[in-house]
Amino acid sequence: MTSNSGLRRLEPSMSVKAARLVVALAAGLALVSCAPSTGSKTTGAGGDQGSGSGTVKMVLWPGPEGEAMGKVVEAYNAGQGAKDKIKVEMTLLSRQDTFSKEATLMAAKSSQQDIYFVASYNVGQYANSLDPLTSVDASNYFPVAVNGLKYQDKQYALPLDVSNHFLLYRKDLLDALLAAKSQWPAYAAVASKAIGEKRDPKPAAEWDWNDYIAMAAWFSKSANPSSPTQYGTILQAKNLLYNTMIWDDVLWGQGGSWTTPEGKANLDSPAAVKAVGVYSTIYKNGWTSKDSSQAEFPETQAALKAGKTAFALQWSAGFAELNDKTKSPLVAGKIAIAPVPGQKTHVHALAVALNKYSENKGAATKFLDYLATPDAMTAYAKAGGIPAMPDVLKANMSINPAFGQISESIDKYGYSVPVFPNTFQAYSKIAESLSGAWVGQQDAATALKTANASLQKLLG
Repeated sequence: MTSNSGLRRLEPSMSVKAARLVVALAAGLALVSCAPSTGSKTTGAGGDQGSGSGTVKMVLWPGPEGEAMGKVVEAYNAGQGAKDKIKVEMTLLSRQDTFSKEATLMAAKSSQQDIYFVASYNVGQYANSLDPLTSVDASNYFPVAVNGLKYQDKQYALPLDVSNHFLLYRKDLLDALLAAKSQWPAYAAVASKAIGEKRDPKPAAEWDWNDYIAMAAWFSKSANPSSPTQYGTILQAKNLLYNTMIWDDVLWGQGGSWTTPEGKANLDSPAAVKAVGVYSTIYKNGWTSKDSSQAEFPETQAALKAGKTAFALQWSAGFAELNDKTKSPLVAGKIAIAPVPGQKTHVHALAVALNKYSENKGAATKFLDYLATPDAMTAYAKAGGIPAMPDVLKANMSINPAFGQISESIDKYGYSVPVFPNTFQAYSKIAESLSGAWVGQQDAATALKTANASLQKLLG
């Protein structure tokens, strides 16, 4: 999952080009799989710098990122690329199997692609097939985005889109509660039953995880029959690796993390038990729909758009759609952004990296250097991307009003999980181990011991 989880249809011209490129790459992949010695050109010597010009081939996936990069590439080819005598060709694969197909090419030491599409959560896995980026200027990026693309203290990829989370909430409903002090005694009574202590309602930016639970109860008809929404929240609790990224915010916000300072697995900590308890308490009490057990980004968007829920943890890219009067007529203008309770947000970056076995590294590096400029990332933002450069986001808030808050949130509250060869698998194993406990179908301590053992094994 990326922050741009909602897919958008490619423009017809881009679709045709993408289809041709995918067919060409698929044919190359078939050769790699069946006969490595006669498939795509390979090299065991770590590639070559080449002439510094010519064609640079780059993999990306479709959707907002592919569309945005397509426009940047088109402008580069017509401008700076023409001066550099470089032409960039993009290959768009499906969002489902881009990484697996790239892994096949990497295993074959293929030079077919010069630039790979990677992410913070798999750069450690792919590092042996990539060249460190030693010439790229990383000073304009969020440090947490750059650090999430480092493995063994070397930067292996260049950030493109940055992903983080927000608390998206119905400002109209919360404002009404905060203004109606006559309702506060009733709220305190609901809170007392939900979290064991009386509390007054607070602005969303001041919530901790107990406030989150209490508000989930208050805005659920099962606990408060006069609630304007059926449920307080929706949980992304499906057994899905990207949902681990959401739950990690609760873990970090409770003072926990995946590992100890010494690098040992730390998922059986008291903080982790509390973090699981936030989900299971809400789910078991009916303060979220039972459908939360199968929910992820699209279901969360749908619940907010329909006005069925008062708030949710969501990827930052979800806000633009919810604020669109055409796409979300029931709630547009009523949804606001607040930091995640506990003031911690997962951050990862989608990125591009240099193929270690490329035969045209010189030209590929020139294009990567170009992408690292604020001008290139400004064009990327205007084309629909969410670049990992704070100054670019702040300067382009007219494009997306959430840009300024994305920048502030990542700067203040962003964290990244440890980068190691099995980071991607760890996300999956954690979701597999904990999804039952998230919805109260398994004991939290038992589930966390299983998750911790799996993580330790993957850490090595």
